[in-house]
Amino acid sequence: MSEPETAAVETHDFFRRPHRTFLRLALPVLLSLIAEPLTGIADTAFVARLGSVPLAALGVAVTLLSSLFWIFNFLGIGTQTAVAQAFGRGNQIAAREAATSAVVAALVLGVVMGLAAWPWLDSLAAFMGAEGEMAHAAVAYLGIRFVSAPAILVMMASFGALRGLQDMRTPFWIAATLNALNIGLDAVLIFGLGPIPAYGLVGAAWATVVSQWFGATWAILAARSALGGAAPVRVRNVTRLFVVGRDLVARTGLLLLFLLLATRAATQIGPHEGAAQQAVRQVWMLAAFLLDAFAASAQSLVGFFVGSGAKAVARRVARVACVWGLGAGTLVSIGLVFAEAGIAWLLVPVEAQGAFAAVWLIAILAQPLNALAFVTDGIHWGTGDYRYLRNVMVLASLAGALGLSLLDLRTPAAFVWIWVVTDAWVAVRALFGVLRLWPAIGRAPLGG
Repeated sequence: MSEPETAAVETHDFFRRPHRTFLRLALPVLLSLIAEPLTGIADTAFVARLGSVPLAALGVAVTLLSSLFWIFNFLGIGTQTAVAQAFGRGNQIAAREAATSAVVAALVLGVVMGLAAWPWLDSLAAFMGAEGEMAHAAVAYLGIRFVSAPAILVMMASFGALRGLQDMRTPFWIAATLNALNIGLDAVLIFGLGPIPAYGLVGAAWATVVSQWFGATWAILAARSALGGAAPVRVRNVTRLFVVGRDLVARTGLLLLFLLLATRAATQIGPHEGAAQQAVRQVWMLAAFLLDAFAASAQSLVGFFVGSGAKAVARRVARVACVWGLGAGTLVSIGLVFAEAGIAWLLVPVEAQGAFAAVWLIAILAQPLNALAFVTDGIHWGTGDYRYLRNVMVLASLAGALGLSLLDLRTPAAFVWIWVVTDAWVAVRALFGVLRLWPAIGRAPLGG
C-alpha cells in the first residue's frame, strides 16, 4: 500500500472499535430486513378483510414474485463488493463506474423482465396452483406488480452501492419510508377514502408499485450524491457483474431447490407434516435472513480492506463477524426455544402440533450454524470469491437432495429426518465457509 492508502486504512473506525464498528453497520441492515416482513404482514392483514380468495391470490402472487426477484440478488451483492473494493483503493471513479453500470443494467433487466412476464401471467398463476376466481385475481395483481420490476432491481443495485460505501443508514431509511408509504397507500387504495374509490386487491398492487418507484428514485439520487455523480457505463463492469450473476444465480437456484425438495418431502408424508413444515420453515427463514445483516456488514468491511491491500485486517474482520454471528445465532436459538408454545398457537393447526413439536428443537438449534453459513457468505462475497460459494452450494445441495431421496417417508421418524438432513445441509455450508478462512483451503483470497 502507498502511504495515503495506509493512513486511510489505519484511521478507519474498525482499528479503534472493531466490535462497535461492526455492530454500527449491522444494526441498520437488521432493521431494514425487519421492515419488509412487517409490511408483508400489514398487506396480509388488509387483504384478509377482502376475503379468502383475494388473500389466497395475494399469497400466490407474492410467493412467485419473491422467488423471481431473489434470483437477481447478484445486482446488490456484486455491486456492493465492487464499490467496497474500489472505496478501499481510494478510487472514486471506479466506484462510480461500477455503481452506474449496475444501476443501468438493473433498469434494463427490470424492463425486459416486466415486458417478458406479461404474456405469461396466466401460465405463472396456473403454475402456482391458482384456478378460477383466484387465478383471475392473481393475474390482475401480477400484471400491475411487474410495472415495478425495474424499480426493485434498481433499488438492489443502488443499495449495494451505498452499502459498499459503508452507508447502511440510507438504505434503512429508504426501506422504512417506502414500507410506511406502502401501508398508508394500502389503507386508501384497498378500501377507498373520500373521492378515491375502493380498488381492493388491485389497490394493494398499485400501493406497492408507487412505493417501490418512490424508493428506487430516492436510492438512485442517494447513490449518485454519495459517489459524486454518475459515470459512463463500462462494458467490462457489466460483463463482470453478469459473471458474478452466473455464479450467484446458480447458488440461489440450488438453495431454493433444496428447500423446495425438503418441503415437498414433508408434504408427501401427510397434511399434518406439511402444515408443520410451513410453520417451522417460515420462522427458520425469517431468523436466518435477520442474521444475514451480519453478512452485509462483513462484506462491506472485508471488501474495503481487500481493496486497500490490508488482508490481515480483512481477516480480523472475518473473526469479529464470525464471533457475532455465532453469538447472535445462539441467542436466536434460545429465544425461539422459549417461543415454541406461542409460535405453535399462532401458526400451527391443532391437529399438526404434534408434528411441529417433533422437529422444532432440531430446526431451531441449528441457528448458530445458519448464522455462520450466512456470515461466511458475506465474508467471501467481500473478497469476490463467488465461484467457491457456488461450488459449496452444489456440494451441499446435492448431498442434501441425496439424503432426502434416501428417506423412507412411510416411517414414523421421516419428518424428523427431513430436518436432520436440512441441518446437515446448513452444516456443510458453514463448515466449508470457515475452512476457506481457517486454514484457508484452496486458493483462498484471505490466505497467506
